[in-house]
Amino acid sequence: MREPLEPGRNQAENIILVPGLDGTALLFYRQIPLLARRFNVTAFPLADESESTMDSLTEDLSRLLDELGIERAVLCGESFGGALSMSFALDYPDRVSALVIVNSFPYIRKRLQLFLGPRILRVIPWGTMRFVRRFTESRLHSRHCSREDLKEFHQRTREIGRDGYIRRLEILRDYDLRERLGEIRVPSLFLAGDQDRLVPSVREARFMAERVPDASLEILRGYGHICLINHDLDLLEHIQPWYDAVASRSSAGTGPLRSRVR
Repeated sequence: MREPLEPGRNQAENIILVPGLDGTALLFYRQIPLLARRFNVTAFPLADESESTMDSLTEDLSRLLDELGIERAVLCGESFGGALSMSFALDYPDRVSALVIVNSFPYIRKRLQLFLGPRILRVIPWGTMRFVRRFTESRLHSRHCSREDLKEFHQRTREIGRDGYIRRLEILRDYDLRERLGEIRVPSLFLAGDQDRLVPSVREARFMAERVPDASLEILRGYGHICLINHDLDLLEHIQPWYDAVASRSSAGTGPLRSRVR
């Protein structure tokens, strides 16, 4: 497991940022200082290993909490990180206080791409991936992504490791939480960009929010799949009102708030 990226520790509530397929956690750079206004923030880089499994990744996350002395935390997972965060909430329910799931899914429905992707990536030179990312910009980003945002994105994605990236794609072949969503017993906020052209995020978020007992859904209007790097997106503005309501209900001892859509 890589060292966690910590902007500093304090007495605030803890939120752990779980990255997508990139695994580096470097793409949280814009959101970390914004979330730090309310939370104690730690970003969790994923192991760049060809033998990783979903179970080993959830174990790594549990060890991270142990190392930081954190009993329970809010998990914020983007894309693959959302899948990992929900899997962790099922495996370690007592260690999660809430979930924030961004542009994620309970299952990958495009099975052919998932089958072919790792095979193709194993035979092409890894250095060509930076050109592939430029070619697929329209699928990954939206009009909210400025030229400066894109420049930073391409610079940071150079750090993505080949073995871990391919292995995470392979892990998704066996990933399927559709029948287990009702077992997630923590307050969950699903955020979905309506301009996501990589994953049908809004459809998947609705599917998950309808099945998780204490779920809220918010549509990120005009945003694409890679949205957390965008200069005009403040994740805290979406999380704080919801989480304050969750905390208020918890202290008052009232029941869960059923799914709401904004």
